[in-house]
Amino acid sequence: MALKQFKAESKRLLDLMINSIYTHKEIFLRELISNASDAIDKLYYQALTDGKTGLNRDDFVIRILPDKEKGTLTITDNGCGMTKEELENNLGTIAKSGSLKFKQEMKDKKDVEVIGQFGVGFYSAFMVSSKVTVQSRAFGSEEAWQWESSGTAGYTVAPCEKSDRGTEILLKLKADSDDEKYSQYLDTYTLKTLVKKYSDYIRYPIKMDVEKSRLKEGTKDQYETYTENETLNSMVPLWRKNKNEITQEQYNQFYKDKFSDYEDPAKTIHMYVEGATTFHALMYIPSRPPFNFYTRDYEKGLQLYSNGVLIMDKCADLLPDYFSFVRGLVDSQDLSLNISRETLQHDRQLKLIAQRLEKKIHSELENMLKNDREAYEKFFKNFGLQLKYGIYQDYGMHKDVLQDLLLFYSSTEKKLVTLKEYIGRMKTDQKYIYYACGDSIARVEKLPQTETVKDHGYEILYMTDPVDEFAVRMLMKYDDKEFKSVSADDLGLETEEEKKEAAQKVEENKDMLGFMKDALDGKVSNVILSQKLKTHPVCLSTNGAISMEMEKVLNSMPNADKEKVKAQRVLEINANHPIFQKLCDLYQNDKDKLKEYASLLYTQALLIEGVSIEDPVDFSNKICQLMVE
Repeated sequence: MALKQFKAESKRLLDLMINSIYTHKEIFLRELISNASDAIDKLYYQALTDGKTGLNRDDFVIRILPDKEKGTLTITDNGCGMTKEELENNLGTIAKSGSLKFKQEMKDKKDVEVIGQFGVGFYSAFMVSSKVTVQSRAFGSEEAWQWESSGTAGYTVAPCEKSDRGTEILLKLKADSDDEKYSQYLDTYTLKTLVKKYSDYIRYPIKMDVEKSRLKEGTKDQYETYTENETLNSMVPLWRKNKNEITQEQYNQFYKDKFSDYEDPAKTIHMYVEGATTFHALMYIPSRPPFNFYTRDYEKGLQLYSNGVLIMDKCADLLPDYFSFVRGLVDSQDLSLNISRETLQHDRQLKLIAQRLEKKIHSELENMLKNDREAYEKFFKNFGLQLKYGIYQDYGMHKDVLQDLLLFYSSTEKKLVTLKEYIGRMKTDQKYIYYACGDSIARVEKLPQTETVKDHGYEILYMTDPVDEFAVRMLMKYDDKEFKSVSADDLGLETEEEKKEAAQKVEENKDMLGFMKDALDGKVSNVILSQKLKTHPVCLSTNGAISMEMEKVLNSMPNADKEKVKAQRVLEINANHPIFQKLCDLYQNDKDKLKEYASLLYTQALLIEGVSIEDPVDFSNKICQLMVE
């Protein structure tokens, strides 16, 4: 029998498709099952249109037969089969697809969904096989033909005996090596797992004989083995059913089974989109973050299907980072099954799908915030940090998308509030959105810098997450109102008269303030009289872009530079506190003592800010010395 050469020729081309397009060798089973499904689709469509075949959906089946003794794996279907010419054209020409041709012919028929397009899927069989034999008999034909190839050398086509229509693909698996165990594809458990993973939603039953055990009749402890022809796939995807056919319990159970969670999801999002791209999506917001969610080990992404066949287990390109907590899947007939991960990342259809998903997730969160505040606050406590990171990332590019989803604790409402709610309560004379940062609500509540703002009756947003101040810096404004830290130099609260009085007092005491700055020996960039303190004697503020809270966050990062980030600290002293008069007296009578007081006040201000002090022993000794004087 003459050996024919592949029309696409060259060993290099076949090697490239086998070794580059597919990341995992196990994909071969997905490809061959998808081809079998397409062959059945073509005959089933013919049965629907001409009514002459006498066939119905229940007549179709895909079978898998592993033979460990012979080292072979067989995949059969009873679909349309192939003539000699079709075998030559479809299998003898690499990258020619009969499925693509059929799909193009049926492009106006919405009920026809064909999986394969590029025609390279069949050749994935050579990743695991030393020889591939295909026997096929076209529907309505009395002839059957055999196509056989051992790879790049070429192929043969010859008549054969086949009793019924359809196609049988026999794979002679390669011998096991140190790197690859090809015999695993003869193990029934492995085959069941692969079918469940990649082909669970193929529309036709995938059957295989599976050996099982049962208790022998009439005995209590003796078992016997028997063979059962088991259907391996569930066939009907939940996401392709109408919403009114599915209960919430079914949605929840699917989520828990599919994504190995023991809790019901907080939110279910089921959508179907037709248009520039057509797809189904079933997405879930978990009730709580996965254990590794806020670590580098967490891998975001949705499962990606093409007509019910799994393309990718976690397609990261379908979700923006700030919605990475969403779990679920997308199924689109517009995406090709035979496509590499690298190509997929640049696929136009994929980008369109991602845009629609983002809008849908955003609208669902907005609805939850509006209509079920309690549920939204639970969600935000679990995943709000991710939304804040989303604002900070990419230089605030996504702030317009996310800002209305944020919640912060309110000093007046004593609960979480939105920025819109804050703006709605602002007093007519209020210039800024005031915020204060700290490790906890209790610590922020006690910050001296909040006193003046509270005395004016203004609401303060408490920001206790490390990313909060970074996110606010990216937001800059909300509804044309600028954000202002309570630790800022100018809070915009003083009248012109108060400013003049303050300036005069600073001028009168500038020498003393300069002395204290020098006494602190570079620890602060300035010592000033505070306009924000009421009852507290001292506090710290900063000059420049780095605040005290940002300094703490940046220096706590694992990869922080050895040379620590340092804010330009400003020591603020309350001129209306008794301590100020004491400082004035010491400046006139005991400058050495004033140096000690300056050090004590600076250390006290650090402790108020929650910053570790360099020498706690020295601080303790100075306090004790004061107590005995």
